[in-house]
Order: sequence, then structure tokens, then C-alpha cells
Amino acid sequence: MRSNKPGSRVINYAAAVAALVLCADVSHADQGGSSFWFPGQFASLVAMQQTPGWALSVIDYHSGVAATGGAAAAKEILAGKIPANVNVNLNLSLSGRADLIALAPSYTFTTAVLGGQLVVGMSGQYGRAATSIAGTLTAIAGPIVMTRTGMLEGSLTSYGDLAPFAQLLWSHGVDNYMAYVTGNIPVGDYDPTRIPNIGLGHGAIDIGGAYTYFDPAAGNEISGVAGLTYNFRNPDTLYRSGIDFHFDWGASHYLTKQLFLGIVGYAYQQITDDSGQNPILGGFRSRVFGVGPQIGYGFPVADMHGSLSLRGYGEFGAANRPSGWNTWLTFTISPSAPAAIARTKHLVVK
Repeated sequence: MRSNKPGSRVINYAAAVAALVLCADVSHADQGGSSFWFPGQFASLVAMQQTPGWALSVIDYHSGVAATGGAAAAKEILAGKIPANVNVNLNLSLSGRADLIALAPSYTFTTAVLGGQLVVGMSGQYGRAATSIAGTLTAIAGPIVMTRTGMLEGSLTSYGDLAPFAQLLWSHGVDNYMAYVTGNIPVGDYDPTRIPNIGLGHGAIDIGGAYTYFDPAAGNEISGVAGLTYNFRNPDTLYRSGIDFHFDWGASHYLTKQLFLGIVGYAYQQITDDSGQNPILGGFRSRVFGVGPQIGYGFPVADMHGSLSLRGYGEFGAANRPSGWNTWLTFTISPSAPAAIARTKHLVVK
């Protein structure tokens, strides 16, 4: 069963672009505070099939985070190129903010592939990131002791990396499935001695799958998507982040044919150690959880379908990773459903 419910693409295409990787390293951690996968990029209706043709999502992303201890010190260790044989005191605190705009065009094919619907696309972003680190850093190398007290801060307005992606979608009644692969092409603005960066500085591959239960008659939906990220070595720092596991989820209920409300959340856990980091940081496995509300609305745009969604997350349970809050405002324009399907959905939606 294909769902072309009014408003369903409020999240469909934004979530369908698995590669919405806003790699501003002020916000998230593995390598000195950065990861390829941005928790929260998937949400409701992620495995639903699409109307064939071109679509475009524009995402306005904002976040504010803070960290202390190792998550803060890792940033300064990398930026200051402090050698691995130097012992470092971690009495530091970090705060940061990211304001980014991402563009994610995609194309859904009419011809079936492996019995499913193929979606391909690319995402990229532009925006501003700012970070400050305050406190005292003490570095000890044998008899030499160096202490730095004060604040280190910086900001950057620039472009980020590119993330191609491909998905296969299958639908069986109320049960919908998706498999995806995406990756990071490190072409963004990146300097290992600068805080912050928009680019990540290294490649990555992410694979995963999703399930969506959607009952159009009742207007209820629940989705979950799980994946693993393999990170390549950063050639500038010789640092390699460990393998990351992530799980994003969403649940929603349609109040009308166009409007839905719901909740969203995520869990992110690094499952193998980093390598190439200062020994004082240990394995530096990062972790974070997030939860928050979502709202979406669908509407016609000429002969296309438009949708607008907003979701926000408050983070908790973080380890070796800055945490705080983040919001995603997404506008998507996509092909309208065929008239026959539009009449059908009018009958089944409350």
C-alpha cells in the first residue's frame, strides 16, 4: 500500500534524505566533538513510499550545546595539536551554537528495483558555527609544565561536506520497510587547528534500515530507523573515530487530513574506541539521548505538494559529547499524488 496522505511528506522527504548530515563540529562528538551522523535527522514516516519524481527539502537547523571535561578538552587538544605523549588536565568547559541551512534534492524512480522503490539524492549545507572553550588547561611533558587559563573562541560561516545517499522502500499494507546507504564526502571547509568547523575532515559510510507502521484509517503512525557508521581516518590529524550505532524514532497522529502532532527521539552510542587520540581521553566512546515534540502540515503549491514540519529535541545522558538542544524546521516540495490516489486518501483519512 502506498500512502499519499495529505501532509505525509511533511517528514517523508526530509527523513528520506538519509544523508542530512549537518557536520558542524560545534555540536556533536567523536573526533574532538564531531560525528558524521546527526541524531534526529530521521523522524516519522521514514519508510513510506514516495510519489515518483524530483523533490527538494530545505532544512533550517539550530542547536546549542555545552560540555565539560574530556568532551571539552578533546577540542582544544586537536586544535592545539598537543602531542599524544603530553599529559593534559581536563579542567575546561565548552559551549557552542550552530545555525545551518541544508539543501537535499532527491529523485524517486518509477521502475521497481529488487521489488522496491529506489530513491537517490545528495545533501549539503551552509551556515554558521561558533564555539568557546573556557577554563584551565595544564599540559605536562616530563619536567615541563604549561598552564593556559582563559577563553579560546572562534566562529565560522562557510559550507559543509556533501552526502550522497540511496534508499529502497517496500510497502505491505500497514507495514513499510526501508534500507539505506549514505556517506560523507569531505569537501567542506575544514581546518584541524580551528574551532569550530563546518566540514568534518574525513570520509564515512553509514548503512541501516527502517520500519514504519501506518494506519491511514486511524491516522496513527510509528517509525524507527537504526544504522551503523564506519569512519575513515582523518588525514590531517591521523585520528579515527570508532563505529557508531544510532536509533531515531517518531510517532504521530493526524488531527486532520493535513495536520499531525507527535513525539520524536533518538539514541546514539559509539560501540568501538577511537584511535589516534591523546591517551588521557581513553577510548572516548560518545553517547547521547534526545526526545521532543513534532508538528507538521501539508498544503498544495501550484501543481506540487508542499509540507512544513518542526521538531525539537532536548538531550540527556551524554558522555564524551557536547549536549543541549536542537531544532529542525523543514520545508519540502514534491510531486502531487495522482488524482485517483488523492480521492482514495480522502476517503480513508479522518
